[in-house]
Amino acid sequence: MTAAAAKPRAARHRAYEDVLALLTGTLFIALGVMMYGNMHLLTGGTAGLAFLLHYATGWNFSVLIFCVNLPFYALAWWRMGKMFALKTVAAVGLMALLVQSLPQWVAFQSLNPLFASVVGGLLIGTGMLMLFRHRASLGGINVLVLYLQERFGWRAGTVQMLFDCLIVLGAFAVVDWWHVALSVLGAVVMNMTLAVNHRPGRYLAM
Repeated sequence: MTAAAAKPRAARHRAYEDVLALLTGTLFIALGVMMYGNMHLLTGGTAGLAFLLHYATGWNFSVLIFCVNLPFYALAWWRMGKMFALKTVAAVGLMALLVQSLPQWVAFQSLNPLFASVVGGLLIGTGMLMLFRHRASLGGINVLVLYLQERFGWRAGTVQMLFDCLIVLGAFAVVDWWHVALSVLGAVVMNMTLAVNHRPGRYLAM
């Protein structure tokens, strides 16, 4: 038996598994985003851009995150396929809905900014990992990052970290240096979670 023949065949996720992953992943992300919003921190990607606009204008974050992603849905459809695009639209919509709804269900009476930065980053990174492994994303830069990984083998977490740090540095326009530093820490934690757990070829199920 050849090595190729001995290689286990990847098992595809079932529909209910994809649904559970979308629900769980977006809930984790929404919790992390809620922690960041309470502490006036930022994250990377289109969520980071939505945070920047939210802090600068006071506009609703959930509306902003969905609208900022609109141009990237076509890229997802074109480069990553119909199902990936549909799952991404669903993930962004769910996350936006949860971010809007969570303050009605849970509130932080005491939240340390450093704790929020690290744990929020872990929650967002873990949620994104769930979405990635079920062929979905939060749109925007996530789509580009996943395309670059599939096309060139570049690690999703490493490339995402570069983009995210650039976006977070733009936070100097709306928050002070301490919040920027905590936001950078959160971006590093989030993307280290992806870099360690989402390497090309490591995870086979799709």
